[in-house]
Amino acid sequence: MKNILPTSTVGSLPKPAWLAPPEKLWSPWKLEGDQLLEGKQDALRISLQEQHSLGIDIISDGEQTRQHFVTTFIEHLSGVDFKNRKTVKIRDRYEASVPVVVDEVARQKAVFVEDAQFLRKQTNQPIKWALPGPMTMVDTLYDDHYKSREKLAWQFAKALNEEAKALQEAGVDIIQFDEPAFNVFFDDVNDWGMAALERAIEGLHCETAIHICYGYGIKANNDWKKTLGSEWRQYEEIFPKIQTSNIDIVSLECHNSHVPLELLELIRGKKVMVGAIDVATNTIDTPEEVAQTLRKALEFVAIENLYPSTNCGMAPLSREVARGKLSALSAGAALVRNELGF
Repeated sequence: MKNILPTSTVGSLPKPAWLAPPEKLWSPWKLEGDQLLEGKQDALRISLQEQHSLGIDIISDGEQTRQHFVTTFIEHLSGVDFKNRKTVKIRDRYEASVPVVVDEVARQKAVFVEDAQFLRKQTNQPIKWALPGPMTMVDTLYDDHYKSREKLAWQFAKALNEEAKALQEAGVDIIQFDEPAFNVFFDDVNDWGMAALERAIEGLHCETAIHICYGYGIKANNDWKKTLGSEWRQYEEIFPKIQTSNIDIVSLECHNSHVPLELLELIRGKKVMVGAIDVATNTIDTPEEVAQTLRKALEFVAIENLYPSTNCGMAPLSREVARGKLSALSAGAALVRNELGF
């Protein structure tokens, strides 16, 4: 891995069309049984090879073995009913049919560990693995048991901690917790959300990251962004709590957003995965656009702490567009390295 400006993705990458219908979230699998397992492993190999060839330094699984960044983990927990679903509003933004918590939730077995072990055998580069954060898990369910978002989050944090420790043992170098809900429920973040995340990383010695963005490039999220005005200052509400936490890396949306980059001053000293690729458009970013975002971030982040990345996952994009964007990310980082003599 390059020591200066190592590139990475947030997490999801488009799946091959033979595995799941492309360019959508919640895609059903096209394979079953042993063929599905083999297909997922083939997709992992392809995702890895493409990241290698496009110059990505910190490898992710591209979320090739899961249908959704939150519910695939929840499916493996006890106490959650996926058949009798209810409709809720996700992050106060859009309605979705979600599973229901009907009893005590607990992790009964490993969820992603075999996938991580498989990926670890394929590459010597650092691996980053994304898990849903406790608060975002709470916001993706209907709770008919605990009747308390905080109590449910603590149960999820315990399960996540068990999975994270097993992923660490499988050779994962960075464990990232996806918490888009942090950008909406500020009071909850400060009251108990950050504390629940601290519980999820308890006892880990690998690096840990939190990813907080403005969502996938889907209509509900893009429409919401249009209501946020000329400056998006949501990060200002939660950065002070993150600054004093044990989280090592903060992953953020920056490129083509209205986030004032001076807010990065509030997390100075943390490592920052700065989103330098816009995932809400099919237009392929140019290396110079990427470089410009990185130059601005370097005003507030020490170069050894800056990790060029994407704003969010790219599952809804075509594979061709995603490849173009990853190529631009690598090329833009190389421009800045060359300018600074690295």
